[in-house]
Amino acid sequence: MTSLPFFQVDAFAGRAFEGNPAAVMPLEEWLPDATMQAIAAENNLAETAFLVPSEREDADYDLRWFTPRVEVDLCGHATLASAHVLPFETRIRFATRSGILTVERRDGLLRLDLPAGTVTPGTEPGLLGALGLPEDTPCFLGRGGNGAAIALLADEAAVRGVDPDFRALKAYDRLVMVTAPGEATDIVSRVFAAYHGIDEDPVTGSAHGSLVPFWAERLGRTRFTAFQASRRGGRLECALRGDRVVLGGTCVTVIEGRFAVPSRAGHQPPSE
Repeated sequence: MTSLPFFQVDAFAGRAFEGNPAAVMPLEEWLPDATMQAIAAENNLAETAFLVPSEREDADYDLRWFTPRVEVDLCGHATLASAHVLPFETRIRFATRSGILTVERRDGLLRLDLPAGTVTPGTEPGLLGALGLPEDTPCFLGRGGNGAAIALLADEAAVRGVDPDFRALKAYDRLVMVTAPGEATDIVSRVFAAYHGIDEDPVTGSAHGSLVPFWAERLGRTRFTAFQASRRGGRLECALRGDRVVLGGTCVTVIEGRFAVPSRAGHQPPSE
C-alpha cells in the first residue's frame, strides 16, 4: 500500500460548495497511466490533476488531467486548483499536453493563462437537437483545447432552461456549450461534456478558452465577467490577450489528506 498526498479544491469558487471541485495529487514521479485513471475513477470528480516536478527549464511542474473515464488535453479549473495547493510567490508554470500554462497571483485572484481557441460558424448533425434547441439556433465550432461547440441563445433565462439529451450528447467528442449575454455578469454559459463522462461541468476553464475570444468579438472589448450557470455556479474574470486567454478566480480547499493506493492498483474503469 502506497500513501499519496491528496487535496480536493473547489475552483472558481468564492466559498466551499461552489465552483468546480477538482482533486489534486502532487507526486514525486509518475504513476502508471492505468493507476492514475483508476484513481480518477475512484475520486469520481470532473477531473483529477496529477503533477510532478518538471525537468524542463520553462516549467516548474509537469501536469496531467484525468476525468473518471479518460485523460484530457486541457483542464482549466484543475490547473487553477493545482496552483492553489502548491507553494509559489507570484507565478507558477505547468508543462501540459496543451503547452506551457501559467498561473499568477495578482489582485487577490489566481489568474490562469491558457491558449485561445478559434471559433467559426458551423454545427454537427443532430447536435442542436441533442440540446433540445431549434435547428436554426446560431451554432459555432471551436478548435483548440478539448474542442468546442457553442450555441448562441437570446438571454440568460434561455441558457438556464436548456434540457439536453445527455445520451445523445455522448456522440460529440467536444465540449458543448450554450451561452448568452448575462444578467449580473457580461456573459453566461453552461457546458456539457457527456463524451468525457461528465453530463454538465460546474465551471469549465478550458471552455472559456473558446468563449472568451467568441464574446470579445461580439462585445467589442477584451475584458469582461462571466458566470457559468450550473447548479454549483462559478464566476470568472476574463481577458483576451492576443492568442491567449486569462481567467481569474479564487479557490477553496475542502479536503486534505492521503490517498491509499493498493500495490496492484491500475485496472481501467468499465466502459458504459
